[in-house]
Amino acid sequence: MKTQRNAHLKKVIVDYKKLNNNILDLLVDKYPDGYDEEDIITFRNAQNEIVECVEVKTEDTLYLVKVSKRLVTAMEDHEDTNNNDDEKEQDIPEESNIDDD
Repeated sequence: MKTQRNAHLKKVIVDYKKLNNNILDLLVDKYPDGYDEEDIITFRNAQNEIVECVEVKTEDTLYLVKVSKRLVTAMEDHEDTNNNDDEKEQDIPEESNIDDD
């Protein structure tokens, strides 16, 4: 018997090509070391094709992101970009008060 834990959420299947930064952030946060076999959800779509996805949630939406080698690369690239941005922010010196005598 299926549980109703996600019944109130809008469900969206997303291909890696259509991932935005918000969904990539959710993926990287939920799977910082990558996802494993037990994280993958398998089902058949309306065309009776087997689809493998990992899930991430927001308050109102359950995203099922299709699994592929390109997804792993996109997650790694996104994480690297975020880390580089954080490093750049840390490199900016703070303004100091200099007394002009």
